[in-house]
Amino acid sequence: MTIYQKALSLPISGKTGLFINGEWLEPKNGKTLEVENPCTRQIIQVIGKSESEDVNLAVLAAKEAFKTWKVLAARTRGAMLLELGNRVALHCEEIAQILAAETGNAIRTQSRPETLSAAEVLKYYGGVIAEQKGETLPLGPGLFSYTTREPLGVVGAIIPWNSPLVLAAVKIGMALGTGNTLVLKPAEDAPLAVLKIIELAADIFPKGVLNVVTGIGEEAGAALSNNENVAKISFTGSLEVGKIISHSVADRIGRATLELGGKSPCIVYPDAATSENINATVQGIIAAMRFARQGQSCTAGSRLYVHKSVWNEVIPLVVEQVKALRIGNALDEDTDIGAIINKERYSEVRQFIKEAIDQGAEVLTGTLPAEIDQITGFFPEPVILTGIDNSWRVCKEEVFGPVLVALPWEDEEEVINWANDTVYGLAAYIFTNDLTKALNVSQNIEAGWLQINRAGGQIPGMSYGGVKRSGIGAEYSIESALESYTTRKSVTINM
Repeated sequence: MTIYQKALSLPISGKTGLFINGEWLEPKNGKTLEVENPCTRQIIQVIGKSESEDVNLAVLAAKEAFKTWKVLAARTRGAMLLELGNRVALHCEEIAQILAAETGNAIRTQSRPETLSAAEVLKYYGGVIAEQKGETLPLGPGLFSYTTREPLGVVGAIIPWNSPLVLAAVKIGMALGTGNTLVLKPAEDAPLAVLKIIELAADIFPKGVLNVVTGIGEEAGAALSNNENVAKISFTGSLEVGKIISHSVADRIGRATLELGGKSPCIVYPDAATSENINATVQGIIAAMRFARQGQSCTAGSRLYVHKSVWNEVIPLVVEQVKALRIGNALDEDTDIGAIINKERYSEVRQFIKEAIDQGAEVLTGTLPAEIDQITGFFPEPVILTGIDNSWRVCKEEVFGPVLVALPWEDEEEVINWANDTVYGLAAYIFTNDLTKALNVSQNIEAGWLQINRAGGQIPGMSYGGVKRSGIGAEYSIESALESYTTRKSVTINM
């Protein structure tokens, strides 16, 4: 029996969708959501669909709990996060299976590593949060002045479907560790793995400290963003929704951390394609593109710029290795690439590919995905396009699918201009063995998170955030937590 034929250990109490003030509740309106497996298009589970009344109840519970939670020693809060991290690691396999089933992200290449990463994030914040320190200021004789870091209050966190578990862990760790209370809204397409870890957390934190509401963005998400008692919104998702949330928060002079996607460049220099390192570079290109996540990553290096002198060596190897990736059910251990999350996203990806082909793009590998009514699962082949111009829509907008555009370059200044010719500025990847060159080009690339000769994901402790329309604020590090989730209070005493 292969693993994807086994029954999932679905969240039991979590099927209600609401965890408020330490209790599992059903939505006041009695409405429900269906969570679909994108590999099979079958319903996995039905959960509650929250609306404004439920969200307000959760926010009020968090507001009340904040009074006592904020005064706990940081090391006490940290110990609770450590315990949750340990529990997630202990239950890794059952959580990873749920994650694979609801997201379509392959269990071996994506869902199991993401679950372990979520555990590490929680343990990281549990360990470092006691470093929440202030400063003393030498203002002059007779004056003693100091600052402290104070939590903001109730934080509303809205997470997407592509990496729901690790992003939930990041927001839980940052918000609760710094002394805030939390109302978390998972994505409607992939809430089940998050609910599973909330079940594990239910008896760890005091009532009202950690609350969860499931629902759609236009209802539950909007209600959370507009709530006057929410001091801060932490949102990861699309640029379009980020603009709406930013307006909502600004209207009440609230705070927001926004991670809004990217159109990340991947630049390959000639010295990264020698016989000694070309294989590592090609593997890095494929990893940067996040093909194993169906390209559904904000950090996907979806614009590949290869120096013309090594184009004929690099591109054929990339195509060969991408063709070798196995597409299939996300719960099959042999699968490298799973399914796109839903029919809307699948159709959007298909449209991007069709438009580029109609414009004259050359397809190096992959095909135009079939129409929705012709498929039983949302499985697109990875597509690599060339023969295009940097001004085309497929080069400018975030496809959020397994579509890589490849362009040759000769002049360094020109390729840097191409890399920066986007409204986004989240990630960038540079492959070169010349350290001076790498540092110089890094200085000129407009992005908040750059990797040189590396294409892996975020590591706890690594500051992660974007510039331009890729967002506001950063996550993953203790510095980011203090900057984004606390405010500085200044106290001066006349001695």
